[in-house]
Amino acid sequence: MGEAKRRREQGLPPREKKQLKKEQKNNALNTFLKAPRLGLYLGAAFVIYLIYDVIHYYTKG
Repeated sequence: MGEAKRRREQGLPPREKKQLKKEQKNNALNTFLKAPRLGLYLGAAFVIYLIYDVIHYYTKG
């Protein structure tokens, strides 16, 4: 006999599900997990800046 059936026969309410509490820390890892495209955007901005910097360096040079 399963636990649900036994509880029903005894007039007990259904068993409550256990919920695991997750500790939320404000750090960079959680930000990247919540917004996975953020790394892509930062990388693209960095590459664009490097290209701009190289062009600026060689035109003045």
